[in-house]
Amino acid sequence: MGSMRDTTEETTAGDRAPDLTRRLREAGAEELSALLAEHAATLDARQAIALLDNPHADAEMVGALGERRDLLASYEIKRRLALHPAAPEVLARRLVPQLHWPDLLAAGAEMRLRPTVRRAADRTLAERLPGMSLGEKVSLARRAGLGLMQHLRTDPQPRVTAALLDNPRMTEGVLLPVLARDTTPPPVLETVAANRRWGVRYPVRVALARNPSTPVAAALRILPHLKRRDLAAVARDLRIPMAVRKRAQLLGGEA
Repeated sequence: MGSMRDTTEETTAGDRAPDLTRRLREAGAEELSALLAEHAATLDARQAIALLDNPHADAEMVGALGERRDLLASYEIKRRLALHPAAPEVLARRLVPQLHWPDLLAAGAEMRLRPTVRRAADRTLAERLPGMSLGEKVSLARRAGLGLMQHLRTDPQPRVTAALLDNPRMTEGVLLPVLARDTTPPPVLETVAANRRWGVRYPVRVALARNPSTPVAAALRILPHLKRRDLAAVARDLRIPMAVRKRAQLLGGEA
């Protein structure tokens, strides 16, 4: 008899779970608050996600879930809490360093999050860059925001540079300082010079031509596109390889 009662209770509880999940997802603000007050200690991961999906979930509700250590054992819960616009700042900043890099990237770009949380995500990603694989850096470079691009632009791998050049957020302001440094690896400079979008921009061509680390062949291809005053500057720069300076003198009409 007791066994039948236990089975009936378990079945009833199982039937209630989907209903509670649906109510948590669809409830208005007042009902949602009441549901959380009643079930705060027993919500499972699916129900917690339903609550977080509810547009009426506020900072107090999100914070209450963040106090449940058993829920935080789920990465999906941690991710949703950290990226929730209503998450208390202390909670979000505590969880951000525990996110995987694609979610950190999403956090840094999510304008509904507090600026401090976005910066924390960018900072965490920047700190992880040295330990990331080349493939991860390439994927990141294609989608990175301005803050991360400032770090990625100094990467010595040409594939990372090529990915950055494909990033729609790339600007001359980000790129030109890299081209001005004679410590930038020649393969990186060659990658920029060969890029169909960026290699044809005049300020980029000038910076490449005046960088002594630019491969000679790439520099020679650029020279015919420069104005006379810029050719003269190249011809006078003793840091630049002789073959490039002589070609600049000839194109500039200097003896």
